[in-house]
Amino acid sequence: MANQKAFQDYYPDELSHCYGCGRLNEHGLKIKSYWDGQDAVAVVEPMPYHIGIPGYVYGGLIASVIDCHCIGTASAAALRAKGRDIETNLPLRFVTASLHVDYLKPTPVGVALEVRAQVKQIKDRKVIVAATVSAKDEICARGQVVAVQIPEQMKPNSNLS
Repeated sequence: MANQKAFQDYYPDELSHCYGCGRLNEHGLKIKSYWDGQDAVAVVEPMPYHIGIPGYVYGGLIASVIDCHCIGTASAAALRAKGRDIETNLPLRFVTASLHVDYLKPTPVGVALEVRAQVKQIKDRKVIVAATVSAKDEICARGQVVAVQIPEQMKPNSNLS
């Protein structure tokens, strides 16, 4: 993955400001998602200030990580389903229609979190993606995102699809 560009690296500048995955957001998490076979994987290292209770990650951060990783996965999966290569095509940009998170056990601060996603359904402009968040090979949270292709009124310019 070190030599590979992340899904989010292909987003155009005008759509790269998200707190979770925007490469141009200097205060953001800068989540990077990559294919690992049919799954998509990201590794996130929460900072000590991402705590809810001392020693454990704030649940909202976990929700953000699931959300952004699943949205990136939806974008890459939609291209893949259309037979388009992310390196030569403008990525299809998605936003969240629904986010559901189950917190299974406390997530410790100070360890890398692996976020693993699987595409469950692709239909028209909608992609459903399920994900898990693991710390030290133990699943701490799971979630599902319903992603929809970005509506026209949210696009900074009409050349994006």
